[in-house]
Amino acid sequence: MITLHVIDAFTDQPFCGNPAAVCVLERPADERWMQRVACEMNLSKTAFLHPCEGGFGLRWFTPITEVRLCGHATLASAFALWELGILPVDQSARFFTLSGWLTCNRQADWIEMDFPASPCEPTDGKEQLDAALGVPTKNIYRTEFDLLAELDHEETVARLQPDMTLLAAFPVRGVIVTAVASSAEFDFVSRFFGPNAGVPEDPVTGSAHCALAPYWQTKLGKNDLTARQISQRGGIVKMHVSGNRVLLQGQAVMMSRVELFR
Repeated sequence: MITLHVIDAFTDQPFCGNPAAVCVLERPADERWMQRVACEMNLSKTAFLHPCEGGFGLRWFTPITEVRLCGHATLASAFALWELGILPVDQSARFFTLSGWLTCNRQADWIEMDFPASPCEPTDGKEQLDAALGVPTKNIYRTEFDLLAELDHEETVARLQPDMTLLAAFPVRGVIVTAVASSAEFDFVSRFFGPNAGVPEDPVTGSAHCALAPYWQTKLGKNDLTARQISQRGGIVKMHVSGNRVLLQGQAVMMSRVELFR
């Protein structure tokens, strides 16, 4: 019997943030089995980790595919290691992933993750993206994994009802939409749509903030930023931009346990 823990990430409230399933294994698992488990869990990400030299091997799967970088399931994985007593809370959680080594540290009630920054470059396709989103964009960019579009207002981001078929025509992992926050509590807001990854809308997307942080750092002239992803569940991400790295901070809540019999 194998146990998975479901953790709500980027929130301190149950039923908010982004839920991820975390499966701690003794050794690497078969890739086909991991994909089937992720499909069975039907969450935006299921994380599989096992001990390796220097830390833990970590892989992330959506219901239909493996991804190269995931923030909320990394946060959830570190939280699980500390909560389950596998690591002492004062010890770093180090993960070897398809994006290299990622390190997480406990900062009181927050978890800080050291991630690679993902700079964005202007790109073509504004007319097609405007049609897919159903609203005009101010600017569009290409990041390592996604498209990023700035909109005119937080309310416009909140009301979006994009055409998922048109979004899926773009050869990217997903589409990030963002705007300056209306509230002084936050610097910017965002949403993330990933139909090509089997996730029509991701509740809170840590890896998207690896692009959003340097983008808004340049526009706002700030290295320290606080953002809210305004999906139905919602979540808060704190960021510090340091050269080609982004330190992401979030909270997490243990929600449930799933036992696999087969």
